[in-house]
Amino acid sequence: MTVPAPPGGTGPVPAEGRPAGRAEDDTVELPPTPGRAPGLPMPAPEPAGSELLDAVHRWGPAATPHGEFRLLPVVLERDLALLVRWMNDPVTAEFWELDGPAERTAEHLRAQLDGDGRSVPCLGTLDGRPMSYWEIYRADLDPLARHYPARPHDTGVHLLLGAAADRGRGTGTALLRAVAELVLEHRPRCGRLVAEPDIRNVRSIAAFHRAGFRTLQESELPDKRAALVVRDRDS
Repeated sequence: MTVPAPPGGTGPVPAEGRPAGRAEDDTVELPPTPGRAPGLPMPAPEPAGSELLDAVHRWGPAATPHGEFRLLPVVLERDLALLVRWMNDPVTAEFWELDGPAERTAEHLRAQLDGDGRSVPCLGTLDGRPMSYWEIYRADLDPLARHYPARPHDTGVHLLLGAAADRGRGTGTALLRAVAELVLEHRPRCGRLVAEPDIRNVRSIAAFHRAGFRTLQESELPDKRAALVVRDRDS
């Protein structure tokens, strides 16, 4: 399902050999998990009628210190150009690996939009302005579930903040809190949220911790070593 920051500002932990930023800076940059675990089959489908994620558009707003936040499911024709611009930001590209031509991002989005509701790509808006990208997904039905003790209806999140002006200032932490509350309110069978930031990304991990997540374990995923962080319903 992280929140990047601009050059010279807060941002995800840089690649090895480049100076690391301060752990207290608020950035989150999560690479996408659905469909990106080569060699690992998807878990078996649930019976018809199981709870998927096709109602995100009805979740409504959440109040944050930065304005009214909403999740809006992506419409490819409307949102592709904006998302391509965000994905080609060098800081975002380091973790999401979706930079390059528009078709690369479009293919990633279509895999979710044409799927069975296990993952929903969304724009996050503040007071009606698109400023972040989210993937809300069924972690228990994702290849990620093979790397930790998954529970039924675990819900995964991926996040990036799009523009430099929206990074830092505690924005990522505030939005993570808002999304966690929306998920837990509207998915009554979900007992916890799950995310897997790169273990090097101390800023991302710190932002999740400030939003009420805790580190469950470290996991060796196909493309990174990750900190598996969870937020429990009763936390």
